[in-house]
Amino acid sequence: MDIYLETERLVLRRFTAADVELLVDLDSDPEVMRYLTGEPTPREEIERKVLPEILARYETHPRLGTFAAHEKSSGQFLGWFGLQPRSEAGTVDVGYRLNRSAWGQGFATEGTRALIDLAFGELGMARVVADTMAVNTKSRRVMAKAGLRFVRIFHVHFDDPLPGTEYGEVEYAIERSTWEAGARA
Repeated sequence: MDIYLETERLVLRRFTAADVELLVDLDSDPEVMRYLTGEPTPREEIERKVLPEILARYETHPRLGTFAAHEKSSGQFLGWFGLQPRSEAGTVDVGYRLNRSAWGQGFATEGTRALIDLAFGELGMARVVADTMAVNTKSRRVMAKAGLRFVRIFHVHFDDPLPGTEYGEVEYAIERSTWEAGARA
């Protein structure tokens, strides 16, 4: 197993070509996909686009990407966490997608905090950002608990908008100086 990061309760590892089924199961839950696409991701799309892009990112950005998250004690696949490059130098995007069975147990906050610490501590980033739909109150709460601060509401045009899109997207972020000062929202 190619371990990327460990926390008290999580092990994050690189995905492999053999992980198609894990992603299919995760993206098949309509509640998991509610604020993302609103529908399950087809297996073919995971096999031909999603997983190959995840694997390719490891080559182009070796310390960044999307990482499979497992519960340390049981080995159960919980979902994924990611640190993705952004166009702004020194800035990464933090995100996660977890199985419903992992919701409400603090895993999202624990993994997000660990990635923020990694981004600033080891990777030397200047800023970490995250975004979600404004109506996604659970993810917004995770962002705040992880130390990210509300920055703005913005609107994106979608040809086939999800319910709640009319309220916009929200951006949360934390700067290196805030992280270094030990501030948590």
